[in-house]
Amino acid sequence: MWFLCVFYHRLLDFRKPEVEALAELFGEEDESPLQWRLPEHHHNDTPFHFVHLSSEEIAQNIAKRSLLVKGMYELWGEGASYEELKDSIERFPDSRKLPFLASDSTFRISVETFGKALTFDEQRERIDSFTYVPFKGKVNLKNPDHNFFLMEMDESEENNGLQPILQRRIFFGREVGFADRKLLPTFQLKSRTYLGPTAMDAEMAFLMANQAKAASGKLVYDPFVGTGSILVSAARFGAMTMGADIDIRVVRDGRGPDCNVWSNFKQYGLPTPVALLRMDNNLPPWRSGLKEIFDAIICDPPYGVRAGGRKSGGRKILKGTVDPYTVPEDKRTDHIPSTGAYSLVECVHDLLHLAARMLVMKGRLVFFFPVLRDENGSEVKFPEHPCFKLVAVSEQILSSRYSRVLLTMVKVEPYSEVIEEAARLMHLEFRENHLKWLEEGNIHSSVFKPSDTSEIRTDSKSFKDPKPKYRGKYV
Repeated sequence: MWFLCVFYHRLLDFRKPEVEALAELFGEEDESPLQWRLPEHHHNDTPFHFVHLSSEEIAQNIAKRSLLVKGMYELWGEGASYEELKDSIERFPDSRKLPFLASDSTFRISVETFGKALTFDEQRERIDSFTYVPFKGKVNLKNPDHNFFLMEMDESEENNGLQPILQRRIFFGREVGFADRKLLPTFQLKSRTYLGPTAMDAEMAFLMANQAKAASGKLVYDPFVGTGSILVSAARFGAMTMGADIDIRVVRDGRGPDCNVWSNFKQYGLPTPVALLRMDNNLPPWRSGLKEIFDAIICDPPYGVRAGGRKSGGRKILKGTVDPYTVPEDKRTDHIPSTGAYSLVECVHDLLHLAARMLVMKGRLVFFFPVLRDENGSEVKFPEHPCFKLVAVSEQILSSRYSRVLLTMVKVEPYSEVIEEAARLMHLEFRENHLKWLEEGNIHSSVFKPSDTSEIRTDSKSFKDPKPKYRGKYV
């Protein structure tokens, strides 16, 4: 069945991957990708897309849970003018229309536009023109049995910064499912009990949870848990959660007994994590031969823009100038272990190794990866692993030179020593051929580097440090 999928006009690169992940979650066959098609004379940035789904129930479930789908509609007609729209609606089979036009039902017609605005009188004039549709029920504007939508997109050479729409298009259809974005105001970060400088935005955290297909009965793990923003979103969708962080002050202490990771879950009445561990992802404590247990791993690795990665050891230990030490028993409670710099290439390699070992088959790894655009516009290479298939790449552009990409990988091969060796070789190739900032750890200076340093005045009165400083509270 073809449905008209209407998106919110934001995070354009994340829209289709979210729908495809949710379609699999709600029962769509995952052997072949979803079929998509565009309305006539429209481009990929349009909010209107047609998607083929197996049932109306799946379309309804996707719309209800999605963050970026505004609604799913059974299309009754479309056209470049209201005359074409009328002909199209009249050709739509009566067997599909009449059950929703019965006298014992109520209905409402709403008008939606994109790239233009209509006055109340213009909207009413358009609604009154549907006299040829045999509505027999009563109008109910507050709680109707059936919602119908008239959606109009006008031709425009300059359409809010988008590519030009070559021809006007009008759609009329029955609402199958609609989004509930009340989730976002409830979980917005400014009202969060425990917050850190790298806390994931609520909308993005829910999108990551959707990409990972977080649901009841699944176990979701975040190896860089921080203040728990990503796990909160997974728990909201019913998943069991587990997290780890190298900073014991974050996972154990927070800012007190009523302001820590656990209190974030209590704030929303969500099940608390199964466990929060103080753990170094570079030296994981997992036993060899441990059974694969995680259904999804979702994380935002520390890549050095707002916070750099750390691993156990400290500079002197990592350089070999001093030997590793054992903490005395009487000092273990308050001891904060020494840490050293943890480059992004090493961090991502360890993350892929962890996921290969601990994810169940068809489990998902969802994580952000930074991208710096050079002047030559060279192609960006993403990390690979023989256990995984890359199924979605969604880019969030943050500046002219810097963006972050959400990578969604599915485990398709079981972990073995042969796979581990193949992954090591792939990692070495990636490390040698990628940009230097990944290994040298200077991504922060690259991101915030002024576009033209000659314009910076250096006299004592007017000089300002071009590197912005974070002014929030660190945990």
